[in-house]
Amino acid sequence: MKIAVFSAKKYDQDGFSQWADASLKFTYFDSRLSQESVKLAQGCHAICAFVNDDLSAPVLKQLSVMGIEMIALRCAGFNNVDLDTAKELGIRVARVPAYSPEAVAEHTLAMMLTLNRKLHKAFNRVRDDNFALDGLLGFNMHGKTVGLIGTGRIGLATARIIKGFGCKLLCYDVQENAELAGHYTSLAQLYQQSDIISLHCPLTPDTQHLINQDSLAQMKDGVMLINTSRGALIDTKAVINSLKSRKIGYLGLDVYEQEADIFFEDLSEQMIDDEVFKRLLTFPNVLITGHQAFFTKEALQQISQITSENLLAFASGLRNGNELAN
Repeated sequence: MKIAVFSAKKYDQDGFSQWADASLKFTYFDSRLSQESVKLAQGCHAICAFVNDDLSAPVLKQLSVMGIEMIALRCAGFNNVDLDTAKELGIRVARVPAYSPEAVAEHTLAMMLTLNRKLHKAFNRVRDDNFALDGLLGFNMHGKTVGLIGTGRIGLATARIIKGFGCKLLCYDVQENAELAGHYTSLAQLYQQSDIISLHCPLTPDTQHLINQDSLAQMKDGVMLINTSRGALIDTKAVINSLKSRKIGYLGLDVYEQEADIFFEDLSEQMIDDEVFKRLLTFPNVLITGHQAFFTKEALQQISQITSENLLAFASGLRNGNELAN
């Protein structure tokens, strides 16, 4: 079976070469899947896509005309896929529902600690032979209240680490996890009581811009906000206003709502035209990483292995529980 892999990097190729069955013939394209690049999938039976690939109705219709019957997502999120159109066209869609939730959870904590103890600033100071501690004051994580919005696999892994720091834990999810019984509360209470808020929920029409002007107004002054889930959970312009007013004291982002044209690429020799993103970079209390939270050896192994299993299941006419559309 021939598969066109979009948004492919060297680490994707290395992963599939290790785990893929010989019957899977991958062709790798660095290009992000779009209405312009979709033609690259001509002659293939399936495509493999990532978080910022365009799987909207127009692209899906072009794929269907070319005879593509399977989309293998090498990620857990699927907000970039028009599932209704995929179902109408008879295109099967499968994802990687879990690929080392600890990877994202640990990155979440790394962002919290870096922002709190200003490790990024201390690193640069020491390299300049500046050992003064002024401006590096942090706070004890122990005893602080941490609110987690979303308690799926990643949220649960984050909660386990947070407990180890001696923090008070508050959780919100439409589907409660028995392991976190006793920690659930309303969104309003979570906003009002949390010193740190971390997002671990999927992007859906109900959660888009979950963090907005109204929800920010309910939070403590100086709150720390972390997002390692999906960029559009946050209304970026509202967050910038809250940074300017000091409502947000610390902001950690591994995702950004307009990241598709920025992240995963080396733009060091180019001009970035996104004025909102550039404004975020001007704040000294903002830490941004380029959708890196998933990026561990263990996670990449799981992604390539499970994606390959999803493709083999399709080729064999089987279903393995990772499908999203018929």
